[in-house]
Amino acid sequence: MTSPFSISTGKKVSLTLLVIAFSVSMALAKTGPTHDKVVVCYISTWAVYRPGAGAYGIDNFDPNLCTHVVYAFAGLDITQSAIKSLDPWQDLKEDYGKGGFEHLTGFKTTHPHLKVSLAIGGWNEGSKNYSLLVADREQRARFVKQVTTFIRKYNFDGLDLDWEYPTQRGGRPQDRENFVLLTKELRDEFDNYGLLLTSAIGAAKNVIDQAYDVRQISRYLDYLHIMCYDYHGSWDKQVGYNAPLRAPEGDVLSVEFTIDYLLKLGAPPNKIVLGLPFYGRTFRTPRDGNIGDVTDGTAFQGPFTREDGFLGYNEICNILSNKTSGWTTVWDGKTSQMLARSERDVFSGLIQVVTFDNGRSIANKVKFAVEKKLAGTMVWSIDTDDFRGNCVMEEDIYADYKYLQSNGHAIMPKRINSNYPLLRTINEATTLALVEVEQSIDDNEIPHGTIEDRKNSNAAEKLLAYPITLVACAFVFLTSLAVF
Repeated sequence: MTSPFSISTGKKVSLTLLVIAFSVSMALAKTGPTHDKVVVCYISTWAVYRPGAGAYGIDNFDPNLCTHVVYAFAGLDITQSAIKSLDPWQDLKEDYGKGGFEHLTGFKTTHPHLKVSLAIGGWNEGSKNYSLLVADREQRARFVKQVTTFIRKYNFDGLDLDWEYPTQRGGRPQDRENFVLLTKELRDEFDNYGLLLTSAIGAAKNVIDQAYDVRQISRYLDYLHIMCYDYHGSWDKQVGYNAPLRAPEGDVLSVEFTIDYLLKLGAPPNKIVLGLPFYGRTFRTPRDGNIGDVTDGTAFQGPFTREDGFLGYNEICNILSNKTSGWTTVWDGKTSQMLARSERDVFSGLIQVVTFDNGRSIANKVKFAVEKKLAGTMVWSIDTDDFRGNCVMEEDIYADYKYLQSNGHAIMPKRINSNYPLLRTINEATTLALVEVEQSIDDNEIPHGTIEDRKNSNAAEKLLAYPITLVACAFVFLTSLAVF
């Protein structure tokens, strides 16, 4: 016979375990990254036309690794003040097209965490037509109505403005104020439908100063996607880093300067999304292949992207994974950049150089974004990650995370999959950096609360760290209670 006390206790235990099991199962059912920072993934949709293993279609997209994905690009029909497809066969279903718009937004059915936006603009679209659009109040009004209808028709969650750049490349000085008006008018209309409004923002100081009223556009944009790359390239006629995290004092061409400057100008940190390049910049030099070596302004291209001065990370890591390629690498801890150089060509006498972000660079920039309390990170672009998982895994990704050090070596989280190494690094590093930064703060502050409070807090964190085991134990225990 069971005493009333035993029955009561048993019910309480069963109820508690049921609540825990249900909560954990709900957490397991959640799709997407487990941290609370944004990971914005741009897809350059022309990547589908790349040759061989470099071809990237929407079927290659893994929605679990991103919180937001941006379809790049749509264009502007200035005669109609309207957004338009730049590749109707790829984007639309009409005339037996592939229906890329709806293919990408369709991922939301199985991955409800995902937000899908359509980007308008890009480098090749230029600036002149956008300058004309924003200068005319009636044209802006027609565009706002039409673009709202367009993105809702294809089930997008929002619009990303990728005008490169207001006041530049054929633009006019008044673009700066007119761009604010466009964002305000879009915001007013989008709020009727709960749509997102974001913008890709140039990182160079002179572009920021001339193109953007940072404080004003921050009022109307949900996120500012800061393009923290292309600080240097073959156009400089000397070897330089594509996206240095830090630079010598007084040098404005660095990620740190860009972000600090935007914060100073009034951009809220929780709206800033730090852009990370999944590509490098290439150079050819008659010298030794070091930073600052002169070049003749020429560069080289890769087999997939086929663009002078540009190598996707997947192209770079394939070269470096070949141990007989003759390429060597140099890590620069101050800038968090990697430089790779070839052997000297016996015919031309030149050395090929590429400067790029590897896994360690990405991890360090994620930690920087966490330290600055930014909204998260964005990627240009996931189609140049090693999305097929063909390259050798990097081993020193978290070498600069001091709280992960064990006997002088950083603990590398185990990965089930080898594809998308940089994108997986972003998600791992975000979670680890949140712990790293919190631990750093704890080491410099007097602890609050009782020892028992901290024990309970640590116990709760450990409980959530093993959800599958917890559910299994809860299930076994509940089953045994039922049998008993």
